[in-house]
Amino acid sequence: MAKKYKIVIFLGSLVLILDQITKLWVQNNIPLWSGTTIIPGFFNLVHVLNKGAAFGFLNRADLTWQTYFFIAVSALAIVLIFHLVRTVDRNDQFLFTGLGLILGGALGNMVDRIRLGQVIDFLDFYLGTHHWPAFNVADIAISLGSLALLISFYKRKKNAS
Repeated sequence: MAKKYKIVIFLGSLVLILDQITKLWVQNNIPLWSGTTIIPGFFNLVHVLNKGAAFGFLNRADLTWQTYFFIAVSALAIVLIFHLVRTVDRNDQFLFTGLGLILGGALGNMVDRIRLGQVIDFLDFYLGTHHWPAFNVADIAISLGSLALLISFYKRKKNAS
């Protein structure tokens, strides 16, 4: 198996496992719609459900189609990731690291959507009364993976100049 596949599959698997373990811990230790203060005025562990996407996009109880939509988007992302891994020949660690992180995040949230119809979020950062929308390990991986892809694209453009 090529090194690029090993990187993507290893990171994707690692993120998926960490994501599901943390969500299982939250389900077993924090009652739904409640939380625990970890750092007063800055960070809580909470147990909330999100039918939408990042930052609560389309998280509305009156919509019933978004679960199927986001499962389809995740499946498309997974297919696209493996297509990119197969077709890109260059040795680009940022690209394959980013794809692996995004793969794991997409799988982690897709497992929740298939199992629960929504995603478990539990990391709640805030300053005073201003809360960042709660998120999870999969969301962190997708964000870091996107950053790695941006670095890869920047480096490629810079090297092409």
